[in-house]
Amino acid sequence: MANVILQTEIPNVDVRHGKVRDIYDTGDSLIFVASDRISAFDVIMTTGIEYKGQVLTQISKFWFDFLSETVENHLISDDVKDFPSPFCCYKEQLAGRSMMVKKTEVIPVECVVRGYLAGSGWKEYQKSQTVCGAPLPAGLTQCAKLPEPIFTPSTKAEQGLHDENISIEQCVEILGREKADYVAQKSIEIFKKASEYAETRGIILADTKFEWGVIDDKIILIDEVLTPDSSRFWPADKYEAGRDQESYDKQFVRNYLEEINFDKSGPGVAIPEDISQKTTAKYIEAYEKLTGDQFTPAQ
Repeated sequence: MANVILQTEIPNVDVRHGKVRDIYDTGDSLIFVASDRISAFDVIMTTGIEYKGQVLTQISKFWFDFLSETVENHLISDDVKDFPSPFCCYKEQLAGRSMMVKKTEVIPVECVVRGYLAGSGWKEYQKSQTVCGAPLPAGLTQCAKLPEPIFTPSTKAEQGLHDENISIEQCVEILGREKADYVAQKSIEIFKKASEYAETRGIILADTKFEWGVIDDKIILIDEVLTPDSSRFWPADKYEAGRDQESYDKQFVRNYLEEINFDKSGPGVAIPEDISQKTTAKYIEAYEKLTGDQFTPAQ
């Protein structure tokens, strides 16, 4: 597909390729570029999803703006004209999908907040009535709303490995009490604020993952924020506890891989065009419902 960018190519510049992002170090800042790569079960597929990188970047930009009075973030600019040379000369690759951000010392814990009982949390609850070791009330069903959002940290795994849930005590051991308390409290605070807003747009924010970094002795919000890749978004009008929910994410891709008995380890496979198109439509629908704006691809 003509509008798919699997990998950016900026000559004579060092780059680090993550599962989705290409990250460039300018010396004073970083350039985050969201490609159209898609991973499922921690494996990168060989074909991408049209406009995915642009949609993810624009959703993050929306939330950074929305949360700006609540928490400081790392965004400097998402306008390629503001980027240093040579990046400002590569608008055709970077427009709409890139951000110049502050360099921080990344806090080495994934800060997961759950408002509903889904995913690995539901699996653990079925065995022990706990999530990350924290006890929950008896009798909850799959995808049930929790009495209050809970902070359930996890490790930051290397590419190709799975994050692992950890207890609050383990989080404190890794970060120290002060940092652990701050990221837990702030993660829940902004989760609640985002959830309340999303509900006004007909969307349930079931859970999400925040990342934090330290700069000038301050802890700030970094990476992507509240996107379909880092969150479970469900259509509120179709929600029903006790079953899996429809979602605004890559569920079409995961379902396809299950159908073909993909072994959930590398290498990835090509995604059929009809599955790609349905996935693109879901990402765009999430952007438009959340922001109230029509998605317009950057040129």
